[in-house]
Amino acid sequence: MAPTIPLLAVRGSDGTSLLSGPPSCEQHSSFQRDARPSRCVSFSRDGTLFGWCNGLNVSVVKSSDGSLVSTFDLPKATLLDFSPLNNILVTWQPYSKAKDGAQGEANLQLWDLQSGQLIKALYQKKLDSWCPSWSEDEKISVRSVNNELHFYENNDFNLIANKLHMQKVSDFVVSPGGQPSKVAVYVPGSKGAPSFVRLYQYPVLGGPTAALANKSFFKADRVSMQWNKKGSAVLVTSSTEVDKSGASYYGEQTLHFLSVSGETSLVQLQKSGPIYDVVWSPGSAEFCVVYGFMPAKTTVYSLKCEPLFDFGTGPRNAAYYSPQGHILVLAGFGNLRGQMEVWDAKKYKQVSKPEAPDATHFSWCPDGEHVVTATCSPRLRVNNGFKIWHYTGSVLHKQEAEPGCQLWEVRWQPAPEGSFPGRPVRYQAAPSQLGTTQATPTQAYRPPALRHLPATPSSKLHEEELPQNLRPGEKSVSKSALKNQRKREAKKAKQELKPKTEPPSDPAHIITSQLEPSCGDPETDKKIKNVKKKLKAIEELKDQRASGKVLQNNQLEKLQKEDQLLKELEELQIEP
Repeated sequence: MAPTIPLLAVRGSDGTSLLSGPPSCEQHSSFQRDARPSRCVSFSRDGTLFGWCNGLNVSVVKSSDGSLVSTFDLPKATLLDFSPLNNILVTWQPYSKAKDGAQGEANLQLWDLQSGQLIKALYQKKLDSWCPSWSEDEKISVRSVNNELHFYENNDFNLIANKLHMQKVSDFVVSPGGQPSKVAVYVPGSKGAPSFVRLYQYPVLGGPTAALANKSFFKADRVSMQWNKKGSAVLVTSSTEVDKSGASYYGEQTLHFLSVSGETSLVQLQKSGPIYDVVWSPGSAEFCVVYGFMPAKTTVYSLKCEPLFDFGTGPRNAAYYSPQGHILVLAGFGNLRGQMEVWDAKKYKQVSKPEAPDATHFSWCPDGEHVVTATCSPRLRVNNGFKIWHYTGSVLHKQEAEPGCQLWEVRWQPAPEGSFPGRPVRYQAAPSQLGTTQATPTQAYRPPALRHLPATPSSKLHEEELPQNLRPGEKSVSKSALKNQRKREAKKAKQELKPKTEPPSDPAHIITSQLEPSCGDPETDKKIKNVKKKLKAIEELKDQRASGKVLQNNQLEKLQKEDQLLKELEELQIEP
């Protein structure tokens, strides 16, 4: 049976509607459009249910035929969400005290979706982590209460099955996947003590050896934690509000890696500056990082935190893997011009380069073939609307907000895993009546008085670095070839450590490796030693360049100083 086409929920000041996905992109015939502005919309994780709150009540319908499942009289509700197996609907409204100053009503409510009965009402004053986190089989759910974690089992919220006692637990994330469930916990540092993230496996939460992994670090006002899809590793982006060195207006960020096997590491980024985005590949074996001062650098790393592919630099601040993991989109939204680079994530070959100016939202359709970009309010209050694209750059549908109306949100209907298997990557643009928006190369402005002269290469404020497989002198290599190359380099380095029987042929090597008698002057001996040390470093750089490694500008400058250093060494050795 062919999978159904995913729907697209559209929420704005003129109401809430459901659209059929491409190629039709028409109003979903089975859903009665709600003309009242909605505060929140949400699909269940499998996409079978759709809910929204419009200031009068909270309604839940079946996505397929629009039939009503439940309705709740909750005029103050502003947020809603579904449990993974659609057994519970969670609603939240802002907490408010009674007029006499007494404690107000419980503002977090858990409802049985089938019967419509209230299961439990809880207090949740903060908006952060407002919704309980479930394991995918709903056997475990977790809430943060007064800086500690409360664990519930089998949706029994009247009994706390377990607690994680730890001072000032600030954030937590439950792992995806099946049992056993893991949880990542963040505790901010205080009084000179470092912040730390620990991984636990339920129900082993106490004792000095309970943690699967522990990573401590300084310079962290807040963190973002991301599990990979298999629940085997976590990426932690730590951020400070202020960069004390003054290098960045956006504070300072570092990226850490933790594995459930106990391995931890600081991810060594190849360019200084902010970390804009970190995203796991759906295959859980690699992750992509967009980082560094503009133009930002983008690199794919392995689970050993080693670079697998370098996309060079460009105007980017976000990365998005397709649900199947076969396509990677690098984009620059917000204060950038909306340029998107679509890459084959397996062959590292660019597919298309469309542009979506003023876009504030991007998301993949579950089919892995289409994406939606949108300009939403309040981020931008003009030119609101959305476009549905094929990843080859073709615009398949375009819809602008009506005059005087605002678009607040667009959201794809999720689909169960495996509903849309991966297809071969296409490089030819899909047919479309609206055409494509491929970015055209721009030329530097030339004054009229100079336009009759031959064009000269323009100087840029920042020279963009090409992707790894497009740089001069570098060949496009596969992952297996890169792995074999690293093995050869390791073998070569091992052989270099062994004592050599043959005398070296390079005169510079002879000079640096030969034992010279002392000249009697300690100051001169010190200078000779420093020069030899620099020549040895140059020899190492030569070997790295010979093995195919791209050298930085400062390393190339060192190579150019070899003759000068040889002459200086010769003068020091003949000096009386």
